[in-house]
Parts: sequence; structure tokens; C-alpha cells
Amino acid sequence: MDNETEDSVLKVGDVVIYRDEHGVDHNALVTIVHGNTSQSCINVVYLSEDETKRDSNGRQIDRASSVQRKSEFTAHGRYFTV
Repeated sequence: MDNETEDSVLKVGDVVIYRDEHGVDHNALVTIVHGNTSQSCINVVYLSEDETKRDSNGRQIDRASSVQRKSEFTAHGRYFTV
């Protein structure tokens, strides 16, 4: 995302870094944006870290919903950065 800043509004299809509840970073694809401000929550999909979770389409995906921007969230994980 060229010239992306922490204040920019995301859109469906943007790529973000999602940090899960275990503190592991994932490249993630935005599937929905809840709201239209830079503080909006998003839903994302990302490849499962478990390489055994495969099917005929390849590695399965995991999902996270109502994910907040890191600057809005102080817990260990479950946030995104751009």
C-alpha cells in the first residue's frame, strides 16, 4: 500500500499485518471494514500456520473479526498494522 500511514482509511482487499493472540504476525487480507475512519475495525483472512491444515485448494485459511488497529489496542495480540 503506497504512502500508507496509520491515519489512512483501509478498504477491502488491502493487505495488513495481523498479530494473533499468540503474538505471531501474519500477512492478512482485509475482507470488510466496520466504519469509515482510521479507527475502524476490520475482518481479515490469513494462511493457517498449521501446515497440516490443507485441502485440495492448498493451505487452509484462518479468519479474525473485529480487529482493531494497534494504536487503538493495548493487549498482547489481535490487532493490525499497515
